[in-house]
Amino acid sequence: MKLLDSINNSNDIKNINKEDYAELAEEIRAFLIDKVSVNGGHLASNLGAVELTMALHLCMDFPTDKLIFDVGHQAYTHKLLTGRKDEFEHLREYGGLSGFPKSCESDADAFNTGHSSTSISAAMGYAVARDLNKENYKVAAVIGDGSMTGGMAFEALNSLSQIKTGCVIILNDNEMSIDKNVGGVSRYLNSIRLGDAYNGFKTGVEQSLLATKTGTKVARILKRSKDNIKQFFVPGSFFDEIGITYVGPVDGHDIDNMVSVFKQAFKLNKPIIIHVKTKKGKGYRFAERHPDYFHGIASFDKETGHLIEKKTNKTYTDIFKHKLVELGDKHEDVVAITAAMSIGTGVFKFAEKYPKRCFDVGIAEQHAVTFAAGMAKAGLVPFVAVYSSFLQRAYDQILHDVCMQKLHVIFAVDRSGLVGQDGETHQGIYDISYLSHMPNMLLMAPKNRYELQSMMDFAYDYDGPVAIKYARGTAFKGLEECNAPIEVGKSEVIYEGREIAIFACGNMMEEALKLYNKLKDSGKNPTLINVRFVSMIDYALLDGICSNHNVIVTMEENISKGGYGELLASALLDKGYDKDGKIIHIDASIKQDIVSHGKISELRDMLGISADKIYEAINEYI
Repeated sequence: MKLLDSINNSNDIKNINKEDYAELAEEIRAFLIDKVSVNGGHLASNLGAVELTMALHLCMDFPTDKLIFDVGHQAYTHKLLTGRKDEFEHLREYGGLSGFPKSCESDADAFNTGHSSTSISAAMGYAVARDLNKENYKVAAVIGDGSMTGGMAFEALNSLSQIKTGCVIILNDNEMSIDKNVGGVSRYLNSIRLGDAYNGFKTGVEQSLLATKTGTKVARILKRSKDNIKQFFVPGSFFDEIGITYVGPVDGHDIDNMVSVFKQAFKLNKPIIIHVKTKKGKGYRFAERHPDYFHGIASFDKETGHLIEKKTNKTYTDIFKHKLVELGDKHEDVVAITAAMSIGTGVFKFAEKYPKRCFDVGIAEQHAVTFAAGMAKAGLVPFVAVYSSFLQRAYDQILHDVCMQKLHVIFAVDRSGLVGQDGETHQGIYDISYLSHMPNMLLMAPKNRYELQSMMDFAYDYDGPVAIKYARGTAFKGLEECNAPIEVGKSEVIYEGREIAIFACGNMMEEALKLYNKLKDSGKNPTLINVRFVSMIDYALLDGICSNHNVIVTMEENISKGGYGELLASALLDKGYDKDGKIIHIDASIKQDIVSHGKISELRDMLGISADKIYEAINEYI
């Protein structure tokens, strides 16, 4: 019988013999590799956090104590140790186990996460509430060194240093976020990692002090000496200086040592940051060699590490990355900015050729946008490449620093629309709603791979803010022959017909073409329109459509509120196009505000925005 078979509920790990911890860690790694190889998921980060999570579970009681993971990429072991082993059969499948912490799955998940740099703030909220309610439970946050580059983490540390409530912060340092970490915070942590002389002395002393009743008095006596000593060994000492006790680095794969340190830290009613060093991908040689590749991966052969379904077709990200280099070749004023997603957004190709014109600012989307605004003001043409769900973190900067000044910043909004198995925190289904109402902003969506390139050319020549939104996955090859010149605010008629008009937004063109063909096969003669500018209405086109069509269908992968369908419905009313009430508008958009994880085809069907479901809706109306 495997040790893992005896863990079926929270806190069962406490029944495991101490000498069996290493064996349990091996079983957990083998289990994770097996399950992720079938369903895909975040592998390298989870493999690196196995012993760390085990040590925390040995020191905490669930669900009474509160453990909050930053992002949640590393929460799989936590899910295993809280009784969800059997649910891994359906990891990231529609209706199955989420890849991120979810309170609806288990009361051992204290806080839902999915984006970075939030854990310290949430943990601090729990700790303050605990104190005010006169309760008694432990609070811990696990945050990666990559997430520490996010400004929100430092805002929380600044506040925590003032409130000084009991809160343990585990800095999980594997020198990686998704891409290799960059910037001053990374360099600072490197200096701490290398400061063995000071840290050997400091960690030993702090552990001894924490273990004795007289430790506080001794600490006061030694404080002045310690402050002098650390100046010789550590450049800076940021955490101690702002009033948060720093302990570490600690070996993140030594369970006994971590348990000792964690137990001592939980005894103190003060903020403590414990610097734990782990190896991303540990225990699986392919993930250890290529932790970025195995950060988030599709189904793969665990014996070879190769994807089961190799990518053969170019994605929209592939199209973007090559076109960006082409624009860089032509125009010396083109620069590129990414927020710790150089590989994910394709910007790395530009960086390889033009390293001085490419900037990875770390997990700092707000800074990235205003940084770009300053560049634009000084005459450069910045491309800010970012995922849709991450760009919303910089809402104020886009509005205030870019749009209000009408600056020539180009936003490459990757993973727009449904993204699938990463679930609600990563679905890019809000960008039309939060970008279309911004002053001076042109929001565009290409129908295929060729139009993405044309839109990038157009965006370079345009004088003002532009956002181009495109989907995750294979770039549509169809309709290459349809390439009318791009004009501001003008939509493109793909096929002209009568009675039924289909307005397709961006990546929904492929689905719209299926719908068009189904209607043709049933004897209808529909019109198919490529919207292009999803933040505005082509009134000249709409005027003609309303004169000889009585059914208008809008198709988009965006929530209904603030989407293109709502914009067109308002136009129909405001301009009096539907004064006789004879025009039927079918708004094929996302009617629920939150969309869970699952395959995109499953989600489209469930949401009623697939070609088949829209065809059924049209027949019902007609």
